[in-house]
Amino acid sequence: MKKITPKSISGFITKRDDEGYKNLYGKVLIVAGNEMYGGAGILAAQGAVYSGAGLTTLASHPVNRSALHARLPECMFLDWTNHDELVRLLPTFDTVLIGPGLGLDGEAYRLMEIVLSGVKKEQNLIIDGDGITLYAKEDLPKPLASLFFTPHAGEWERLAKCAPDAENNLECAEQLQAIVILKGHRTKVYASGEVWLNMYGSAAMATGGMGDTLAGIIAGLMKQACSPLCGVLAGVFFHSYIGDILAKKHFIVLPSDIPKELPYYLKIFSEMSDTPYP
Repeated sequence: MKKITPKSISGFITKRDDEGYKNLYGKVLIVAGNEMYGGAGILAAQGAVYSGAGLTTLASHPVNRSALHARLPECMFLDWTNHDELVRLLPTFDTVLIGPGLGLDGEAYRLMEIVLSGVKKEQNLIIDGDGITLYAKEDLPKPLASLFFTPHAGEWERLAKCAPDAENNLECAEQLQAIVILKGHRTKVYASGEVWLNMYGSAAMATGGMGDTLAGIIAGLMKQACSPLCGVLAGVFFHSYIGDILAKKHFIVLPSDIPKELPYYLKIFSEMSDTPYP
């Protein structure tokens, strides 16, 4: 088992080219946030924007448009009830994240169908939250895109049909033909026959929406890192690393607090080969 530490992720995020432009750093689509859970989509979008994605679009229930524009003007908005426009734009993104606050109703199921059948093999698809629950029913199309799941323990049990932390977790991930980020006190990443164990994170981060933010950060880093897996590992690391730093002075850490610190720590790590824990 490998450990996710400052040293192990050193070099995953590099300095930006002096002549770099936004299309170089990833076009991210986030399909998230129904009428009740609009905050999930906004938190995921915040994670992607602050992690440096070149362009981020949130496809969400139309009731969430004003809140997104007030909170995060850097993010574009797509009304997810406009299925034709979603189908048209879907191939233009590098990374697609679906599931945070998606819901489990007929509209959510239709959105899953559109995304799963529409993504291409050169794209990355992250499935989170309600998207995992819907996918676990096994009656949706299998995507051509590179596949990533971000389940918590209960979602993993539904998806893999095995108990969390069981010895066959890696085998389950391989059967799903996906990289799995199993969230918990010590998040584990199952990928390419290896298991990565995160060394950071604390109970101060045990607040609603934390997983939505993590999924957005991962989505935002996939195109910027040296590989999609490196983006996953870097996202897991920075999310909890920053959370631990904030927890030194705060009783709780809100999910929206972490993205605000990302540009600072990404800058530090992009310029240093090894950064000690402060």
